[in-house]
Amino acid sequence: MGQVLTELKTLGDLKEAGYRPLSVKDELRKNLIAKLRRGEEIFPGIIGYERTVIPQIQNAILGRHDMILLGLRGQAKTRIIRMLPELLDEYIPIIKGSEVNDNPFAPISKYGREMVADMGDDTPIEWLHRSRRYAEKLATPDTTIADLIGDIDPIKAANRRLTYADEEVIHFGLIPRTNRGIFAINELPDLQPRIQVGLLNILEEQDIQIRGFNIRFPLDILLVFTANPEDYTNRGNIITPLKDRIDSQIITHYPKTIEIGIAITQQEAWQERDGQVRVHVPYFFREIIEQIAFEARQSEYVDQKSGVSVRMTRAALECLISAAERRALLNGEAETTVRLSDLLFVEPAITGKIELVYEGEQEGVQNVARMLVGRAVKAIFPRYFPDPANRREGRAVYQPILDWFAKGGQVELTPELPFDEYARRLDAVEGLCALVQRYTRPATPAETASMMEFVLEALHQHSLLGKDLLDQETRYSDIMGSMLSSLGRDDDEEDEDDEFFRRYR
Repeated sequence: MGQVLTELKTLGDLKEAGYRPLSVKDELRKNLIAKLRRGEEIFPGIIGYERTVIPQIQNAILGRHDMILLGLRGQAKTRIIRMLPELLDEYIPIIKGSEVNDNPFAPISKYGREMVADMGDDTPIEWLHRSRRYAEKLATPDTTIADLIGDIDPIKAANRRLTYADEEVIHFGLIPRTNRGIFAINELPDLQPRIQVGLLNILEEQDIQIRGFNIRFPLDILLVFTANPEDYTNRGNIITPLKDRIDSQIITHYPKTIEIGIAITQQEAWQERDGQVRVHVPYFFREIIEQIAFEARQSEYVDQKSGVSVRMTRAALECLISAAERRALLNGEAETTVRLSDLLFVEPAITGKIELVYEGEQEGVQNVARMLVGRAVKAIFPRYFPDPANRREGRAVYQPILDWFAKGGQVELTPELPFDEYARRLDAVEGLCALVQRYTRPATPAETASMMEFVLEALHQHSLLGKDLLDQETRYSDIMGSMLSSLGRDDDEEDEDDEFFRRYR
């Protein structure tokens, strides 16, 4: 609405101005059509749904459909439905003082009808902003019909000496109070079946009934629902008649590519902090963080029915940055770069956001988290360096490094190491720095060092280097030496086996 219209004060003023009200679904359709013609972005900040979910939502709005977004946790379902009010007119007129946002041209409540009958064109109006035309309810087992639709108020009936059949004794619930707006129910399967039955009339006949009395209110409302797949939400399910009356069921999904996942995490994570420490995050770390989620979504240890939320990657990136920030503060550094050893600190972001199957519980959630990080490192590594799994071409590239470790070389790293000492220990590995410089173009010495540790970790994940982790101290060593040390000292008098292992290395 333009500013001139919002200055109108009575029903007569609206008539003189030629105002014509629309139903909420027609209003959404009209404004969506206008935005599409102007080429405007309909759901800003929603990434990865441009060719899948968003077109389906637009089709549902164009078709004047109530809809349900069905998908696993962390798929932006609630965020999307909270953006729908932006497709409403900025302001609409309602009868002043109405609890149910009565349309001045067609009031539905007794209050509104009587006011128009008594005052006619002098009926006062007020302008309702679109932000007040949206309401949402998280479905919980204790939700009642009174919460959603309304109930008889016995105190009001007694004070006014009215019968229960009188409309004035009704205390309206959330849905009537959102008349001429959008009402959303999150986690619909959690709503008890008998409460779901109460929604049937609203979806089909667009009216409500209170306590069995012959009082009907023809509502003008768009109903939107979100739900997880029924096979996951064992707490309940959606009754078939209700599912049948929801016009459009739209399936959401997780990011389909690493790049889309990175864009989402980049948008959601808290990275630009208060300036105490400047933390650099090389791009390959962002890839590793996203790959952790991809690995979890196909892991045999993770319950795939529960999903792996995008919130996990956001929290993981924030933990990664915090680990680097903490190290810089301890060492009195103004800036730092994320290291592979900092990935130890993303485990809290993983362990709380994955649900394990029986085999995963047997392994332990922390071990599963470390395994997912390791698999992610292994998957991303060939994007930057030759694949060590390729015995003919890849293995030869890393032989100088492996030979250095075979001669007894070791690298010990801790999360709090100052950069100079961290770089010195990595530089001691023959051929490691040259390998990084050959295949990548690090922007800074700190990024070079992080890449060098990346190589060591990847070689360990390919079972070419040994790795011991004790109290957050990481030690890389020769794979055979690591295996033998785990078996104990070779204190026999025979040297034949020693020669065998020396030749094997």
